[in-house]
Amino acid sequence: MPVRTAAPRRRAVSMTSLIDVIFLLPLFFMLTSTFTKFAEIPLSTGGAGAGGPAPEAAPLFLRLSQTELSLNGETVALEALPDRLDAQAGDGAESPVLVSPTQETTSQRLVDLLVALRGLPGVDLRVLE
Repeated sequence: MPVRTAAPRRRAVSMTSLIDVIFLLPLFFMLTSTFTKFAEIPLSTGGAGAGGPAPEAAPLFLRLSQTELSLNGETVALEALPDRLDAQAGDGAESPVLVSPTQETTSQRLVDLLVALRGLPGVDLRVLE
């Protein structure tokens, strides 16, 4: 004669841990989010055959790599770059600055450079591809 056993009882799902997660996740995202507007950086790329009048001042060539920064072939620190550009620009006419990042340059390094040069008067930044 077969022996009948009672079916195993299911345990009730505890809602306490689910409620904890539901309240902790929004709290985490509210505390770690930033609601400020980031500053905008104007950026123009050097196009092929862009029409228009030729610049009055000679362009300054800025080579950007991951480890060093050079202005017209001379190595310069990022902090000293605005003063060097101001000294080389000269008479206050708008001078184009051609920025050429190397392959290993990260986008963060390029943004750091653009932020450092953002407020300089008389500097027309162009990023070469």
